[in-house]
Parts: sequence; structure tokens; C-alpha cells
Amino acid sequence: MARTLVLMVLLLVAGCRDSNTSGLSGPELAADVGCLACHGEADSELAPTLHGIWGTQVELADGRTVVADEDYVRRAITDPAADVVVGYGPTMPPVPLEEAEVERLVKWVESLR
Repeated sequence: MARTLVLMVLLLVAGCRDSNTSGLSGPELAADVGCLACHGEADSELAPTLHGIWGTQVELADGRTVVADEDYVRRAITDPAADVVVGYGPTMPPVPLEEAEVERLVKWVESLR
């Protein structure tokens, strides 16, 4: 039930977010679109942390292992159900983003090394 409530809040936040995000930094954009509601500085029951993930091996729920590189992070943002991390469900909602926003988020995750 807690996951359902969090997802509902995230969808509401995403729907109400500021449409002009061009001046937002990566962390500000992550907060604006709801990423930080689940992805904190440590793993949680809702989502894994993004801190220190860049360049590491990520074990997926389907048994594959991938490297957390630009392609993986971009896919996780744009198609969150494609590569679900082991131990988590496909609960991340898709958030409509412009290409420039996706790029800023990818660079932000990379900076969290």
C-alpha cells in the first residue's frame, strides 16, 4: 500500500511540475520530476540509491547484469520497466521528459560517483 501511495504522489508531482525546467541543475530537475522521492542517498524499500552507481555492475530482476553507464541510466529514465534492479518491482512511473532534461539527469547521476 505504501508503494501505491508513493506512486500516486509521484504521478501527481510529475503532472504539476514546472514546465520550464531549462534553468534547473541536475539535482533541482531530479527533485522537480520526483526522482528524489524514492532515490535517496541510500537504498530504500522503494528504490536503489543513485549515489555511486555509475560504472558499477547492476544485477537485474531478469538475471542479467549490466554496467551502469550512460546507456543504462538513459534507458532507466526513459523506459523504467526495461531493466528492473533485482529486489525491486517495476514501480518507477514513466515521466515525460525532453531530451535535454534526460541528458541533464544522466550527467547528474554520473556526477554522483
